Order: sequence, then C-alpha cells, then structure tokens
Amino acid sequence: MPKPLVVVESPAKARTIAGFLGDGYQVMASIGHIRDLPKSGLAIDVDNGFKAAYEVPAGKKAIVRDLKAALKNADELILATDEDREGEAISWHIVEVLQPKVPVKRMVFHEITRQAIQEALENPRALDLKLVEAQEGRRILDRLVGYEVSPVLWRKIGSQARSAGRVQSVAVRMVVQRERARMAFRRGGWFDIEGAFHAKGEPFNAKLIELDGVRIATGKDFDPATGVVADGKEVVQLSEQQATALAGALTSQPFVVRSVESQKFSEKPKAPFTTSTLQQESSRKLRFGAAKTMAVAQRLYERGYITYMRTDSINLSSQAIAAARSTIAKLYGNQFMPDSPRTYRGKVKNAQEAHEAIRPAGESIRTPQEVTAELDADEKRLYELVWARTIASQMVDARARRVTLKLAATTANGESATFRASGKTYEFLGFRSVYVEDTDDTDDGENEAVLPVVAEGDPITCELLAPAGHETKPPARYTEASLVKELEERGIGRPSTYAAVLGTIQARGYAWKKGTALVPSWSAFAVTRLLEDHFGHLVDFGFTATMEEALDTIAAGQGEAEKWLHSFYFGNGVAGLSELVGDTNLAAIDPRAISTIPIGVDDNGIEIVVRVGRYGPYVQRGETEERGSIPDGIAPDEVTVALAQELIEIQSRGPVSLGDDPETGLPVYVLSGRYGAYVQLGDQEEGSKKKPQRASLFAYMTTDNVTFDEALKLLSLPRLVGSDSEEREVHAHPGRYGPYLMRSDGETRSLTEEDQLFTVTIADAESLYSQPKRGRGRGTPKPPLAEFGESPDTAKPMRILDGRFGPYVTDGITNATVPRGTDPTSLTADEALALLRARADAGPVKKPAKKVAKKTAKKTVKKAAKKATKKS
Repeated sequence: MPKPLVVVESPAKARTIAGFLGDGYQVMASIGHIRDLPKSGLAIDVDNGFKAAYEVPAGKKAIVRDLKAALKNADELILATDEDREGEAISWHIVEVLQPKVPVKRMVFHEITRQAIQEALENPRALDLKLVEAQEGRRILDRLVGYEVSPVLWRKIGSQARSAGRVQSVAVRMVVQRERARMAFRRGGWFDIEGAFHAKGEPFNAKLIELDGVRIATGKDFDPATGVVADGKEVVQLSEQQATALAGALTSQPFVVRSVESQKFSEKPKAPFTTSTLQQESSRKLRFGAAKTMAVAQRLYERGYITYMRTDSINLSSQAIAAARSTIAKLYGNQFMPDSPRTYRGKVKNAQEAHEAIRPAGESIRTPQEVTAELDADEKRLYELVWARTIASQMVDARARRVTLKLAATTANGESATFRASGKTYEFLGFRSVYVEDTDDTDDGENEAVLPVVAEGDPITCELLAPAGHETKPPARYTEASLVKELEERGIGRPSTYAAVLGTIQARGYAWKKGTALVPSWSAFAVTRLLEDHFGHLVDFGFTATMEEALDTIAAGQGEAEKWLHSFYFGNGVAGLSELVGDTNLAAIDPRAISTIPIGVDDNGIEIVVRVGRYGPYVQRGETEERGSIPDGIAPDEVTVALAQELIEIQSRGPVSLGDDPETGLPVYVLSGRYGAYVQLGDQEEGSKKKPQRASLFAYMTTDNVTFDEALKLLSLPRLVGSDSEEREVHAHPGRYGPYLMRSDGETRSLTEEDQLFTVTIADAESLYSQPKRGRGRGTPKPPLAEFGESPDTAKPMRILDGRFGPYVTDGITNATVPRGTDPTSLTADEALALLRARADAGPVKKPAKKVAKKTAKKTVKKAAKKATKKS
C-alpha cells in the first residue's frame, strides 16, 4: 500500500522522525545534497544567466537510486530538510533530480519532538524558491571567487597558497592584520605601588592612582607603535627606582579616607543562544572549537534534545518561555522569576536562519540531570550550557553594589599620593545563580570584593607598600570565539558558515593554533598582500558585508540573483571579477614583492625580510644570499631582527664537521633545516638526487651541544635490538611521533623516551609485545585513530588512519593529510570533513606513472645486485 515518503538530510534525523511517525510513513536520508557543482571546472555559464551545471556525485548515485525506488511506492513526497537556506536548497535539488509525479509538500520545524513534527505535517507549505535562489546565488558566488582567484594564487605564490574564498579570505585577512599589529607593537613599561591596608579589622588592597593630583600612567596611555607615553597624555610615569623610593617615603605616613562612593546597580541576563554566541561561549567555557560545537549541537538537535542550531534569532516561543518560567519557579522559587516574560531584540541585520533561539527542545525543559544517562560526555556539557543560558535568560536581574574608596597620604617632602580600592558585592544573585557569561577580556579592572564600611576622614592602617612593575601587552590574537564574534559584528558570513570557514583556514595552512589563539602562517601574509593590492574589494570588510546584505535581500524576495551576480562578475562602477583575473591585472602582480614581509633593519641599516619560498618561509638579509630557514612553530611576531640574524648565522655556518666516521671515513656534519637540527653522514653528491644518510637530533640536543659520539649513535639508527624467542628480529626506530619498536612481522610498540632507542633490551621488547596490541602486523590494519560516522558527501565512513607518511583523514574515496603540528586525535568531524573537501577541491595529484615505475625497477635491480655481492 502506498505511503508518504519523507526525506531528511541525515540518518540520525531520519531515525528520530521515523520513531514519531510510525509505520505509516517511510523516512529516508539524502545524506546532505544529492546534487552539486562538479569537483573540477567552473561549471558556471557566466554568459548564459550564470546557469549552474549541477551533477549527482558518484557517492550519491546509490542514494538517488534508492530514493527513486522508494518514490515509486509513495503517494506523496514530503520534504523535511532543515528550515534554512541550505535545507531549502537540498529539498529543491531532490525535486529536480527525482522529478516526482506525486504531490510534493514542504514541512518545516525547528525542533524534533513529537508535537513539532505533527504540527509541521499538518501545516505544510510550498518550496520557497526565493530562499533557494539566495542559496544558489551564494553557492555560485563562492564558486566564482574560488575558481577564478585560486589559480592566481597558485601562479603568483606557488604551492604555499592553497585557495581563496569569499569569506575565508576575509577571515584570513583579519587574522593577518592582528598579527601585523603584534609585529608593529612596541612594549612599554611603568611602575605603580600596591598596598595592603586594613580598617576596622578588615583587610583590603589598594593601588596608587595619583601623585600630586596627576594621574599615574597605565597601559592605555602608551603608544603601541613606540612603546612610550603617547603625546598629549598628562600622566606620571614612574620608574622602578622612583616607585621604590616613593613607597619607602609613604610607608610610615598616616593614611586617611579621602572619599567613599557607593552605588547600587543591576545586571541583566544575556539573551538565549544564537549560533555564533553558542560557538563563542562553548569555546570559552568548554574549550570546544567551533566545528566541535556544531558537530555536538547537530547530534543534540537530530536526537530531539535542542532546537535547530543554525539561527540568528534570540527569540523564544511562548511555549518555551512558559516552560522556562515553570522550571524557574520549581527549581529556584518565584523570587527568581520576573513578573512578566523577558523579550530580546536581535542586533543581526536580516536574520534569516531560523525563527527561534537555540534552547532545549520540547514543551517542558528537561534538566541536565534528567538527560545525563542518554548523552555522551560532550553532549552533556553542551546541553547543560544551552539549558543554563535558556533558564537564566528568563530570570530576574542580579542586584549588586559597587564601592570605591580613595585613600590619601603625604610624604615628608609634601608629595600627596592617592590610592584607590574598588570592589563589588552581589546582594541578590538572580540569574547569576544559574549562568554567567564569560568574556575574552580577562582583565576588566574590577573584582568581586568586600570593602570595609568607612567614612570620609577615617584613619586607615597601612601594612605594606610595594612597587609593582607592568608592561603593555600587544593586541590579543583571535581565538575561534573572538573571530566568530568579529565576523558577526561586521556582518561577514553567516552563523551557519563560521565553523566551516574556521576549519578551512586551518586545513589549508593559513592559520594554526597556539593554545587557543589563531596564528597566521607566512603564506597567509603573502595571500593577504596579493588580495589587498590587486583584489582589494574582495577582502574589503564593508564590501563583503554588503554582499551578505544583497543575498539576504534576494532571500526576502526583493532582489534577483542573476542581476547581482552579473554586476559582481562583469563590473558595475568598480572592476568586476572577470577584469581582475584578466591578463592586464595579473601582469602587474610581482610575485617576489607579495611574498616578502619586512621585519626590520640590522645595525648596518640593511633590511631583513621574510620571504615565502617554494620550500617554506625563510629570512634574508638585503639582496644577498644570506638566508635562514624559519623552523615550524615560530609565530610571525616572534621573528624579530635578532632572531632573524641568529637563523641566518646558523644557516651560514653550513654543515659543521664533528669528525670523520671511523667505518666509512666520511665526515659527520651537524646542520639546521626547516624541520629542525640534524646530523648527516657525508656530502651531497653533485648532480645526484640521492640524499646522504641523516638523523634528527633528540629533543634535548642542539647544534651547539651535540657531540661526535652522539652523532654517530644517531646515525646508527635504526638499531637491531635482537631476536625474540621465535627468531623474529626487533629494531628500535626514531619516528615522527616518537621512538618505537618494529618487529620483523611488522608489529610495532611505542617507546616512552628517545634514549630508550639505545638502551632497550630484547627482554624489554618482549615485555612490551606481551601487552595488548596497539600497532599492526603485516596484513592487519592499524585501528583508526578516530572515527566520525558517515560522511555527508559520500555516505562512507570518515576515519583518521595512521599511514606510512603520517596520519590522514579518509572517507574511502579521498585521502587528506592531517596538517603538521595538529594532534590527529583532537580533530572533530567537521574539521575532518573540511580537510577532505579541501583535498577533493584541489583535484587529483598527477603522478608520472611510467617514471615512477622505472625508478622502482632500478631500485629493485640495485637491491638485488647488492644482495648478490654480499652473498658472493
């Protein structure tokens, strides 16, 4: 008997909805888009209304076949994809590919609960083609930028530049600009005096703020470009000597209260979560990256725990407000509930993603304790965050009092000093008993502290005065949270895209993490310079925000995508993209100039620069051949003139001979390279591609302290440890991820210390091998380092495997190397997917198969000849 076919994006969502609908419906998953632009080629007919040439990817053909088969036995097609632009476009592509002959309905909902699904079924609508047009316009725009501009980067910068993107390149520029500010920053220093006091038996602290009525300098008074007090600032800048002397002069003097200020104030709760504020707070509180936040939120949504997680809205439905107020009254009491519900007004222009904020799903709000047994650790933490923010948003204000005391004293020489103590106390916590928003600024200058009750003129006892030194700080690097906040405030991109953008700029080598901070690579500097100089409006913040507004206008039915794309591509007042990628503009791009970043000048006035080369970044002095490779892991703002000179000096030494190898008579050198210091046996033969034998130094060794004997031991690796009871040889190897043992059957075991490579015995090895296996034997694959479930692009399992050349992500079709310096086990599903997509977009690696085969054959012949010689 025919029954309705309901199509959603993911298997998890399909299972949840199928459980609500029962056997009267067939629920299937499309696994994301079933049709998209092809991986290669522009696939946009710019001369024919920007028509897109879509195709069904190879990995989706089986899904399309199954959907078509199911549709034959259906009496209607119900499209239940997400309610945003992307979801609308997925539904449209499904209709375009399946060409259904039965009625088509579109059902939308922002939470997956039985009641929400039933209401959506009872109130279907037609496809919103304006929303589809806006999504398609965005997709085509991104394609035009990526496929037209990326080749320019490859030609002018080389393999260090991976790609350009409409939002991606702007985000990279923001990270680079912040690093430029850090590089230009000059540190300034000053001293003040901190004191320990007490009054009426209560201790408190205070700080010197004025001397003879003139304010003591603070960090905000310094010019970041010079490191000295800025012009026009009337302040006193104390040196350590002056502060020490003043503290000594004041210690024995009487202190009195000069003034007391007491002010009541209230704090209001923050609005419920939007996508971006959820990403920001989970980064601060849970240390989740944006991609991990969205992956966990997706699971919670699809299983019916929270509402739709891609939204600009801060509104709550009347049902949600009633549930929140009921929870507040039950758990905290009526005194924590305002007389009337709170409402919030959003600041995001043209918010369109969904019509409600992120909150716990359902008619009643389940507490974290009620769902804890149903969720994994990450899901619990994120659900609790959403729950607390939602409940707090409907609670009463926190009431507090802010008190400021000013203390006065005069030295024997007549210098008058003013100290200040401030603090705040909460008289009623209100919403703060449930939730307090974190901030990226950890120094807000005000602490929660109780000060003694004193009056003007009261004497104060001084226990201790001590000079305190301070230094100005460079602008903080962006974290994922603060970059998301900045993008949203500037109107660049949309919340639903931020996690993907952050994943892409890291996957493509434009930024890496130092702690939680995003550090730009030197290739990011070169790419940003090229785009700023020759594609200026593409990375202009205002222009990019205007593009977003235009797409929102199209979604609202007030604009046409084709006209807007025509203006962008062919120009309208400013040069269009087609002109910018033309030969005239490209001829003006100087590859050497854009890949050069000035650092400063040495004592002789010679400029020192960083250049982005084919094999990585290096420093160079003037136009000479004095160069030095920049090791991985050094942030751009750490490359000072002094460090550059040190790197040049190290490289200028060239190979430093430690002695001659007693067995071969060849010299043993110590050198420095891009990947660190190493020792080498012999010289590189001129005209030969074969490299001499090399070995990296251990972590505790340097080019200055490594000895000849240590170098010989390093070059002796791998070391034969011995043969086990079954006559299998065991060797000790140094490796990219640490030292390890390898048995002749391919089984491996990790060692804990590098020095164990020389000390581990066969008994030690057998003991390690007797423990549970974590490596692999020949023909037995290593277990995955991580597994993420099905890829939305290929419907095949995504995994991280440990390969011969390091860890990589695979979905069975595409393999993508995990970036150097990234812990493979820390990657999230979205980050893994971003790596796979970036690798797939780059196209297949073309290998000269015949030459490889020839080389392999030569190696085989040489090995056979060597064996024959040894036997003879």
